[in-house]
Amino acid sequence: MKFRTTILQGGKTATGIRIPDDVMATLASGRKPPVRLTINGHAFRSTVATVDGQPMVGVSAETREAAGVRGGDEVEVELELDTAPRELVVPADLSAALDASPEARRTFDGLSYSNRQWHVLQATGTNNEETRRRRIGKSVAALREGRIR
Repeated sequence: MKFRTTILQGGKTATGIRIPDDVMATLASGRKPPVRLTINGHAFRSTVATVDGQPMVGVSAETREAAGVRGGDEVEVELELDTAPRELVVPADLSAALDASPEARRTFDGLSYSNRQWHVLQATGTNNEETRRRRIGKSVAALREGRIR
């Protein structure tokens, strides 16, 4: 389904779009359904969240750049329920570090897709090898203690 909306911006970087109530009703999949959105020809996957009691989807800086939009822009959004499995590729170095700590591996494997993805993005979000090792170490330490992050 398609709808027009404004990309809302809160603070310097937090941006998102409000999902209209009629669209949420049409999805008929609860308050936090997985969705696939397309803005200006750029498709991305997300999950509806509740922010200040309203259904919202975040629009990351990467997504805004790829779609050629920014906070305050009015856009047409195509949205559909995303029923495809969420598969995450865990980089070899992060996987090896998790395997070296059974407690960390157990915690990681029990996390939601989004929280596992956060740890993967910590590792892959830098080109500096030392930063990458440090981030993996922090993730493994937190997970070993049973913490999500």
